[in-house]
Amino acid sequence: MKSILAFALASVMASNIIMAQERKTFVLDDLIPGGSSYNRMQPKEAYYAWWGESLLRLEIAHVDNLFSLDDINAVLQAGGKNRIHDLRYSEFPYPDKPIVRFYANNEFICIDWEKHKIVSAVSLDRSNDLDSDFIGFEPNTGNIAYSSGYNLYVSTPEGEVIPVTTDGSMDVIYGESVHRNEFGIDRGIFWSPSGKALAFYRMDQSMVSSYPQVNIEGGEQGRCAVVVPDKYPMAGEMSHKVTVGVFDLKSRKTVYLDAGDPTDRYFTNIQWSPDSKYIYMIELNRDQNHSQLVRYRSNDGTRESVLIEETDSKYVEPMHPVRFLPWDASRFIYMSRQDGWMHLYLYDTTGKMLCPLTKGDYETIDFVGFDRIHKTAIYTSNEVHPLQCNTYCVDMQGNHRLLDNGKGWHTPTLSSSGAEFLDRFTSPDTALQIFRCSSFAVSKPQMLHEASDPWTDYVTPRITVGSMKAADGKTDLYYRMVLPVDFDPARKYPTIVYVYGGPHAHNIDASRHWAVRGWDVWMAQQGYVMFCLDNRGSEHRGREFEQVTFRQLGVEEMKDQLCGIEFLKSLPYVDADRIGVHGWSFGGYMAASLMTTYPDVFKVGVAGGPVVDWKYYEVMYGERYMDTPETNPEGFASTTLIGRAGDVKCPLLICQ
Repeated sequence: MKSILAFALASVMASNIIMAQERKTFVLDDLIPGGSSYNRMQPKEAYYAWWGESLLRLEIAHVDNLFSLDDINAVLQAGGKNRIHDLRYSEFPYPDKPIVRFYANNEFICIDWEKHKIVSAVSLDRSNDLDSDFIGFEPNTGNIAYSSGYNLYVSTPEGEVIPVTTDGSMDVIYGESVHRNEFGIDRGIFWSPSGKALAFYRMDQSMVSSYPQVNIEGGEQGRCAVVVPDKYPMAGEMSHKVTVGVFDLKSRKTVYLDAGDPTDRYFTNIQWSPDSKYIYMIELNRDQNHSQLVRYRSNDGTRESVLIEETDSKYVEPMHPVRFLPWDASRFIYMSRQDGWMHLYLYDTTGKMLCPLTKGDYETIDFVGFDRIHKTAIYTSNEVHPLQCNTYCVDMQGNHRLLDNGKGWHTPTLSSSGAEFLDRFTSPDTALQIFRCSSFAVSKPQMLHEASDPWTDYVTPRITVGSMKAADGKTDLYYRMVLPVDFDPARKYPTIVYVYGGPHAHNIDASRHWAVRGWDVWMAQQGYVMFCLDNRGSEHRGREFEQVTFRQLGVEEMKDQLCGIEFLKSLPYVDADRIGVHGWSFGGYMAASLMTTYPDVFKVGVAGGPVVDWKYYEVMYGERYMDTPETNPEGFASTTLIGRAGDVKCPLLICQ
């Protein structure tokens, strides 16, 4: 074992029993989201927004010294609109115009605060809306595209509602995210840079079997549960078919990208070219081991060329659209794990790689944007340490530089030009700090806000973080342990292991209190040791680290968790006869798998929302990691929990 960073949080340790007695103790409402006092126990928030290069402080009743809530409500009432009650979520869509925008009562309203008048008020007809909330604002025209009742519409500032589609149904859905939100998909509407055309998803799921979900509220039927069919494609079964349409606002006509037969294919990461003439889209085969970046002509949907191809013996997972350089439309940044780690690559529009912009045994976590003034890209990565997220700039020759303090977890938001950014910073011993920073110059950041830790006056357990080797004997894994508040190393404590363990998630990072869950703190207050380990298969550790679970979800993950158990048993204060485990979703599957595979290890378990058999999980996620039941029968058979109830020796609670 080896220590990492700072092991203890000095600010939250009770130095002696007397001091602990003088402090308050937590109640559950303090620590669990939704609790009556939960928000009060979070660091005091501060709200900011960029207006061009000006950074505005947003309060409930005013925005800096520009305008007040009373000013805005006076304009609204004069225009026959309802009052609003909060300015903290105001938006400033035009960097060179004094216009504030907000969404209220199914309207997008833009107000000129200098002229004290409504510039536009675009209404959305949500009367037929069922469960969708996909809205796209187009700043050039002020038009709003939105999905409602399975169809797609455009509302104009002049009050016109343009039906883009009319044949939407439960079987055919327009303008919503597709492929079960996999591959980085989080929307279904894509305005062109010119604002004159709109790309959108069309999903035909008529061939997908309906799963009988139940609405337990009953709706109009009162308390009786109502069957609500859910088009849910399971691993190995028929999946939906997706196409991409392009609607021209002038002609009011739609063309579809000529992508060929959409059967057993995935279309993702849609991006317009800066001149609006082309659409770039990543296409992925059903096996998810071959991706292509393809360019289409937007005016007629013609498939023009394949620019980049990637293959992998296990799977390729495109998560990010290309990003065109604002100062050179012939070049773009492409994010890929082609060398085993998520990195940025510079390509030209012929598909030629010009330069790897980042490289090394670390992950680029997110592409933030461009500094247009200094011609650099801004991104975050865990280059400093696997548990951190730090902000960097990189020029187009691959020279990169750290832009923050090199500690903790940072979330940057760029100004309009990208020459500055707002930096939200937290670390194990920093509740919240917000800075205004330069994206280029080496200068001292300006602190705008510092929140004290609301836990300071409370008896808080000691939180430590360390590392251990995975079951392969070579890979570092990170764990978090929370000790009881009146910890006595001479005592034996019951211990609870919290597990998730699946892809696209992690439990431990260098944010406030090591990202500890409130539930862990409360249980430690009750006298439990709380333990959590991010096993192989979790995020931000590279392709090999993640893909070790391929075709056998849960197997290698459990081996790593058993390494954590052995570590716990080596501690003199852990009662090896009283170890419990719990988790939710993938963690629920892990908890139930651990209880059935290693029944003599755990005293009790709680599995929330577990997957009990991967053949019942959805196509995109399930087949990426497990292939199909037909091609991987051994993997599905060895990981199913069906029929294993007899292997459980101790109490196991399953929650749905």
